[in-house]
Amino acid sequence: MTDVNIYKGEFCISTDKVKLDIDAIHEFLSTKAYWCINIPKDKVQTAIENSFCFGVYQDEKQIGLARIITDFSTIAYLGDVYILEEYRGLGLSKWLMETVMNYPSLQGLRRWILLTGDAHELYRKFGWIDIADPTKWMELHNKNVYSK
Repeated sequence: MTDVNIYKGEFCISTDKVKLDIDAIHEFLSTKAYWCINIPKDKVQTAIENSFCFGVYQDEKQIGLARIITDFSTIAYLGDVYILEEYRGLGLSKWLMETVMNYPSLQGLRRWILLTGDAHELYRKFGWIDIADPTKWMELHNKNVYSK
C-alpha cells in the first residue's frame, strides 16, 4: 500500500509510519487518553506496528492520530483518535475523520466499530450510529490492565 500525505495549510495527515513520533503518541495516550492511562510505551509501539495509522502533523510535529485495526476486507476498528488540546477547534478532527472514512483501501467494509466516551457527535457526522442491537455484542474488558 502506498503511503499518502495530504496537506491543508501548515498541517499534514500522513499514513507513513516512519513519520510517527512514538514518544509523542505515548505521552498523549499514557497521560491524557482516558481509555488507556498509564499504557506502557512498548504496548503503544506494538499497537502502532500492527495497525494502519493516520498521523496528524503541524510541520514535523505530531499533533494527532487515528489508529485502525483492520483486515482491509470486512472489518475495521477505529481507536486512539486524538488531536492535541492546543490544536482543537481548528477542524482537524473532522478533517482526520474525513480522511480516514474516505481512504480507498478502507471502502466496502462490512463493519466499522469504535468505542468512545465523549466524541459521539463527531462520529455521528460521518454516519456512525449507536449499536442497533447491543444484546448481540460481547466483550472481555480488563479496564485496569495498565494500572500499577
